[in-house]
Amino acid sequence: MGWNTLDDMELAGKKVLLRVDINVPMENGQVTDDTRIRRVVPTVADILAQGGTPILLAHFGRPKGKVVPEMSLRPLQSALETAFSAPVSFCADCRGPAAEAAVAALQPGQVLLLENTRFHPGEEKNDAALAAEMAQLGDIYCNDAFSAAHRAHASTEALAQLLPACAGRLMQAELSALEGALGQPKRPVTAVVGGAKVSSKLELLGNLVEKVDHLVIGGGMANTFLAAQGIDVGKSLCEHDMTETALQIMAKANTTGCQILLPSDVVVAREFKAGADNETVAANACPADAMILDAGPATVAAVSEVLATSKTLIWNGPMGAFEIAPFDAATNAAAQKAAELTKAGSLTSVAGGGDTVSALNQANAAADFTYISTAGGAFLEWMEGKTLPGVAALTR
Repeated sequence: MGWNTLDDMELAGKKVLLRVDINVPMENGQVTDDTRIRRVVPTVADILAQGGTPILLAHFGRPKGKVVPEMSLRPLQSALETAFSAPVSFCADCRGPAAEAAVAALQPGQVLLLENTRFHPGEEKNDAALAAEMAQLGDIYCNDAFSAAHRAHASTEALAQLLPACAGRLMQAELSALEGALGQPKRPVTAVVGGAKVSSKLELLGNLVEKVDHLVIGGGMANTFLAAQGIDVGKSLCEHDMTETALQIMAKANTTGCQILLPSDVVVAREFKAGADNETVAANACPADAMILDAGPATVAAVSEVLATSKTLIWNGPMGAFEIAPFDAATNAAAQKAAELTKAGSLTSVAGGGDTVSALNQANAAADFTYISTAGGAFLEWMEGKTLPGVAALTR
């Protein structure tokens, strides 16, 4: 592990600038899903337990360098107090005299929430001067926002260069899980990649065929690969202009020894709505007036067989149109199989991405996965083999 954690830092009496992602959904001034808040509780609790003072740096929405009152972090104050079981004060700036005064007023056992870092244009420009002003507020920098680690911003990258830096507990867990899944995994390794478009996951697929033993392709992406092989996919979602790219990915997989698993049977319907009339046909027998909306039972059986022989699983994206029954069947069945194998101790399973988390929750499988990442873009970029600025800045 090439980065420091809280265990490597002397926190007693120190002010810890803690970068978190608490960009949570709000309605009428109330938090409607506090998942991201709950995930930073262990880090805050550890800092407080060791006699340190957490000073939270965070963004909210996309104010684009301007003060936008509706994007203030102030409404999160009470939700944070409840989650942390500690008093949380708020400062209407994240640098300068007001922030310095708020830090000076802190008592042991208290937490300080600073205003939205993106109210300053220097944040998204990774401005060194803004980072230097933030650095004046603390003794140690701790990044617990893996979901923002793919951005080189003042509070995620430049600031880490100015103070002794470490990863928080959430960042530590995320990096350890991803390193275990793609860095030095137990083999065989299987990746399940779904979603609508090949074009949005080109780099991901190109990286995975070099690193995994089995690549299961589902969702609308699978239609593009089927069509590239000359199969008629009727009115299905399909990127016909990506035919050459799909063929190149399959050729690369052939060279690297990665087995690509595409649907052998599919569920088709004439309309996309809940409970629509549907039928299961061979993948090469989609009627011209129908759409492929899910993988069929034979495909699920083949995926389950691959999972049963695997030691590591990385999952990103659903296998079908999981939002609407009955086209959620393949995603649910495969997810439940992965959860069962994980619970039995034979599989390490790591999943991430917005649709993925929703799909696994819907399948009642998420709780048994080894690790579920709440990060979207950062999770994808890590899987694509890219260096994340926020992680690189923590490297010893």
